Amino acid sequence: MTRTEYDGSITVIADRFDGKPLNSPNDVVCKSDDSIWFTDPPFGILGYYEGRMAQPELPTNVYRWDPRTGNLCVVAGDINRPNGLAFSPDETKLYVVEAGATPRVIRGYDVVRGTQLSGMRTLITAEPGGSPDGLRVDLDGNLWVGWGMGKGLDGVCVFNPAGKRIGRIDLPERCANLCFGGLDRNRLFICGSTSVFALYVNAQGAAGG
Repeated sequence: MTRTEYDGSITVIADRFDGKPLNSPNDVVCKSDDSIWFTDPPFGILGYYEGRMAQPELPTNVYRWDPRTGNLCVVAGDINRPNGLAFSPDETKLYVVEAGATPRVIRGYDVVRGTQLSGMRTLITAEPGGSPDGLRVDLDGNLWVGWGMGKGLDGVCVFNPAGKRIGRIDLPERCANLCFGGLDRNRLFICGSTSVFALYVNAQGAAGG
């Protein structure tokens, strides 16, 4: 995981844990205390399409990087291939897509003392064939989730904080990730398989995503 500085130089934030190389950091979210939380599934080392072939040396953890000490710690080691993640607007909850489950699920955690997780639960279970990937949260606490794979599944699904689907954006291809942008964070940028889409929505993205 790296940071691009204003002068264009690259700073490595984290590339190892316990002396072993990370698998392939995937999705990342920044908390208001400047800590960085990210998932580390093996997708980038399973073949040459997304990265390079390598043998995993670490479990597929969710990590927190401390900006004061530079230390990296595991906040969740109980998710099989964690993927997209996002905080609730008040940062008391963290949502994580578990890509290694069949069907895929979105887990919810309570954030304890701002640095730890507890109370893992299943918030959303994908319908057969559905494939949640990246996600972001709006100021009302709704989850906007990239979805696939196939006709009738490809696009963005919107869920309320209780996990009930309340909206959908259909796309001609799978949505792998998305984020809110613009001056008012009311423009949704959507990364598809081969295209990038942009859409103004009647919602504002929460800070940090």
